[in-house]
Amino acid sequence: MALSEQYLEDDIHPIDIVEHIASDHDWDFDRIGDDQIAMAVEGQWRTYSITLAWSGYDETLRMVCTFEMDPPENKLGQLYELINEMNDQCWAGAFTYWGEQKLMVYRYGLVLSGGQMASPEQIDTMISAAVLSAERYYPAVQLMVWGDRTPREAMQVAIAEAYGRA
Repeated sequence: MALSEQYLEDDIHPIDIVEHIASDHDWDFDRIGDDQIAMAVEGQWRTYSITLAWSGYDETLRMVCTFEMDPPENKLGQLYELINEMNDQCWAGAFTYWGEQKLMVYRYGLVLSGGQMASPEQIDTMISAAVLSAERYYPAVQLMVWGDRTPREAMQVAIAEAYGRA
C-alpha cells in the first residue's frame, strides 16, 4: 500500500504526516509543537538529527538535517570550498556550516503555496534525500577536515552513490 493511501482527508497537517512516517520507520522523534517535529535517523556513518517545521506564513515545509562537526579554524576556508562543490552536485537542498552551533547542515524547503498539500511520498523522499546526501558527502568532509585532502581530492569519494538507506 502506498503511503498516501493512508491519508484520504484533504486537510492533514504536514507535521502529522511526518509523525506517521517517523513511526512507520521506527525513528525516534519528538513532536516539539503543532508545527514542528525533530527526529533521529540512523545512517551508515552516523545518526542524523532532522527537524521539519511548517510555516503557515509562507506555506513552506522546512527541513534541516544536521550532524555535529568542529573543524579546526585553519580548515574553514577549505570547508566552504568543499561545501560549494557539494552544492554544485545537489539539485534539491543545499549544505551549509553553522559555525556557532558546530553543525553541518543540509536544508530544504518544500513550498506548498495556494493551499497545496504535501503527499507522504514527497515528505518521505525529502527526508530520504537529506540522509542520502549527508551520507554521500560525509566521507568527503571527513577526508578534507581530518585527512588533509584538498576539497577536490575529498570529493572523489563522493562521486559514487552512498550505500545504505534512510
